[in-house]
Amino acid sequence: MANGRKLPFSNSVIVDQAEALEWIDQLRVTIPEEIRSARRVTNEVERLLEQAREEAEKILARAQEQATYLIEERELTRQAQELGHEILRQAQLEADEIRRGADDYATDVLVGLETEVMRTLKTIKRGLELLDDRRSSASAATAAAAVAATQNDGQGDPDEYDESDAEQPV
Repeated sequence: MANGRKLPFSNSVIVDQAEALEWIDQLRVTIPEEIRSARRVTNEVERLLEQAREEAEKILARAQEQATYLIEERELTRQAQELGHEILRQAQLEADEIRRGADDYATDVLVGLETEVMRTLKTIKRGLELLDDRRSSASAATAAAAVAATQNDGQGDPDEYDESDAEQPV
């Protein structure tokens, strides 16, 4: 602005030809190198991205395998626990059945033993009664003999006289 007034611009520009040609030559040299460098960077970025993608796929595959393994292992653990509970339940049922069988057998044996003991006890009682009857009979016979002996003038039973008792030399 000269003296507060605007200068009109024109569409024409004056450029130093030598200087412009030098810039163009520099651009011709610099731009292809920059393009090659940009292509190298782009290729390196693409290679790194592909490596990262492959690594991510490997990590994802391993994670899926591990998840599948853990799920299968968990299922196997659950099945093993169920099987263990079933085995314990069956063992308890069998133990209860064996216990009932043993109790039934013991009851049968004890009832049979009780029957035998009762028979033996009856036999013992009959034997004791028989012995008591014999004692009573023997006591009665002894008492009767004693009474009979005293009734024979104290002489005893005449049939009991033994001639060997008669006068033996002294």
